[in-house]
Amino acid sequence: MPWIQRISRLSPSEKEGLYRILIPPSLYSSFRIDPRSWRNEKGERIVRFFCPRGDRTCLVEIKLPGSEHALYSIQLTDLSDFTQIDWDFLVVNDPGSPVFTTHIDQEGRDTLFGWASRNLAEEEKAVEAGLFPGQVTKGLGLTREVIHVLEFFCRMFDIKSIRLEALFYHNAITYERHGFSYFDEYAQMKRIHELFQPGKALFNKLDNSTPFRKPEFAHTVRGRSWAIHDGILADIEDDVRDEGWASPVMYRMVGKPRGMVTFPDPVY
Repeated sequence: MPWIQRISRLSPSEKEGLYRILIPPSLYSSFRIDPRSWRNEKGERIVRFFCPRGDRTCLVEIKLPGSEHALYSIQLTDLSDFTQIDWDFLVVNDPGSPVFTTHIDQEGRDTLFGWASRNLAEEEKAVEAGLFPGQVTKGLGLTREVIHVLEFFCRMFDIKSIRLEALFYHNAITYERHGFSYFDEYAQMKRIHELFQPGKALFNKLDNSTPFRKPEFAHTVRGRSWAIHDGILADIEDDVRDEGWASPVMYRMVGKPRGMVTFPDPVY
């Protein structure tokens, strides 16, 4: 039986005791969370564990009172290979940063990270504020710490590898810097880097035609990610890469990081 499903059969206190590992220690101290009661200084419980009996998925979430968006949210799912685990998503929001409603379009519908629809006015504000596609606020720079606690969790259960889907270009570059390799789309990622070089097709499409296609965006991870989110890949013809963005599937061997670099010495 896969590990998440096994853990789901334990008592609530036992499950929470194991899943507490998935919360970066810095969050306990920074936001004064009691790691035993999951409560803040006012006695309000702000940590939620969603792991119903028999389920193959677990969700750990921290949500501050009065905040619409989670401070921290991580979800894991069992895979058919018991030595692997799927890292479904990670959300980290800085509660002290301005909020941009890029997740809801002008008709009030969920944009599904901008893939179903877009709120262009809010996205333009987010670009100017230094955010990446898919963000509603700035993050807290916890990726390295999250990977550390996730690997510790995996070693407890002899899970050998962590699998994920990089939804955005900047996600893929970040994860490759943290020792993740590509199951697929490695050729796409390398080709994108080539085509953003001066004189190449993607570089030439950064023509200020939209707020997401500024010429200087060719040189940064954030800029490229916004241009790709804006559909720039579909605007060129290239024999090597397919049309449009395909989210890469990536993996990291626990304790044996081995990144496959597609953007050497990236500037964010």
